[in-house]
Amino acid sequence: MSPELLITTFVTLFVVIDPIGLAPLFVALTQGMTEKRRRAVALRAILVAFALLAVFGLFGEALLRTIGIGMPAFRISGGALLFLMAVDMLFERRSERREKHATDEGPDPSVFPLAMPLIAGPGSMAAVILLVSQNSGDVTAQASVFGVLIAMLALTWALFRAGGLIERLLGHTGVVVITRLLGILLAALAVQFIIDGLRGLGVLAA
Repeated sequence: MSPELLITTFVTLFVVIDPIGLAPLFVALTQGMTEKRRRAVALRAILVAFALLAVFGLFGEALLRTIGIGMPAFRISGGALLFLMAVDMLFERRSERREKHATDEGPDPSVFPLAMPLIAGPGSMAAVILLVSQNSGDVTAQASVFGVLIAMLALTWALFRAGGLIERLLGHTGVVVITRLLGILLAALAVQFIIDGLRGLGVLAA
């Protein structure tokens, strides 16, 4: 896997999963729990999210072919979805939706809303399928994508464990600034996915 592709994979997953933005929500969702239960919820959420994303990464392209959707079309639609997420990040609408999920959870928030849709949401599922499909036929590169995914989920788990500290250090303003910067990066990556899809359809020259 080239360094450029490795960086692209890391940035894409970091932006769509947004571990920094999730940490304060984890704190809110687990408020009042014992430290032991918080650890269990964090671990269960990460494992369930990995299982979901891994399944989509391994079988998502085959599923798309089965229902007659080509990868260029999925790249365009996935890029559009990621672009909408970027707009939400820039205008803080994604935070509002996440906070709504946080108020709707049951007694154990590890599967819903933490694992899905907060970690393994439509954006991250689309991103994993796109990243894996871009390296179709290159087993080493695809394995590297899953390696970066595991590292990103490990980082998310670590930030869950340090969520309260991060929230105090950054403050509301710091979280907003970082979210908007990541939104700009995600918008650029989304446009690149759309361009790649148009090239795959022959609309744009390679």
